[in-house]
Amino acid sequence: MKVILASPRGFCAGVNMAIESLDLALQAFGPPVYVYHEIVHNKHVVEQFRDKGAVFVNDLSEVPEGSHLMFSAHGISPEVRRVAKSRRLQTIDATCPLVTKVHLEAIRYAREGNTIILIGHEGHDEVIGTMGEAPEAIVLVETPLDVERLEVADESRLAYLTQTTLSVDDADRIIRCLRKRFPNIQGPQKEDICYATQNRQEAVHWIAPEANVVLVLGSQNSSNSLRLAEIAADQGIPSYLIDSAEDIGEHWLTPSDTVLVTAGASAPESVVEQCIDYLKEHYDATIEIRSIRSEDVYFPLPKTLRTVAEK
Repeated sequence: MKVILASPRGFCAGVNMAIESLDLALQAFGPPVYVYHEIVHNKHVVEQFRDKGAVFVNDLSEVPEGSHLMFSAHGISPEVRRVAKSRRLQTIDATCPLVTKVHLEAIRYAREGNTIILIGHEGHDEVIGTMGEAPEAIVLVETPLDVERLEVADESRLAYLTQTTLSVDDADRIIRCLRKRFPNIQGPQKEDICYATQNRQEAVHWIAPEANVVLVLGSQNSSNSLRLAEIAADQGIPSYLIDSAEDIGEHWLTPSDTVLVTAGASAPESVVEQCIDYLKEHYDATIEIRSIRSEDVYFPLPKTLRTVAEK
């Protein structure tokens, strides 16, 4: 078997920042440190932090007053901040700066009197947080059909934003529909879809045609990981999203296959290494690392943790 290991893959700068933040908070303040929603969408990361004393909650009523609370990488709404303040929680904001950028754009567009079309997936933590910035002004669309059905009060005051972890192709398709129907719609000067999401998608797009099978390491609730599997499947290549090598199906692979292995932006490198070890052991796999782009992005820790990190 030949395995092509895609690069870049795995953790992005936002995920690295969030994970380092939670590690530091646990060291500095001791457990429990409460986290609003999963720190990142990955089963292994969440389980490891639970073992260290992190407590993940979906409702702030579960957090004792005065406790340390971290906001996850996906961002939160102003209402969550208000409730946290009313409960005197000591908050640490580990929101990815690229998500914060979308929040700030939503605030600006709403202040200018625009209806905001948010391209994203209903129920995703990031979408819930963004919509919370201006709930009366934001309309969610998920498909081109949603665009066709849109009814807006004033077509001269429209803007669009996107969830950061979407498929670039899917987002572009919807944006084209928006621009066709509403030629004067405004959009962000710089794309909202994050650099890491784009780079991982681009790697799969270009490398997958060389493979018989694609394995994507990532959890089922990870939007960007799902997109990677979909991109390969759209090219007609069998593609599987797995949390670890234990999830590999008995009949998915044969010894003569060429397998592309990659990982979503919230998947740790340890699960990639375990998958590679499994393929070596069971299929005598040889490994070729294929890099389509280098990444050197770094996001600073939240202000509340920077002094802790310096000690």
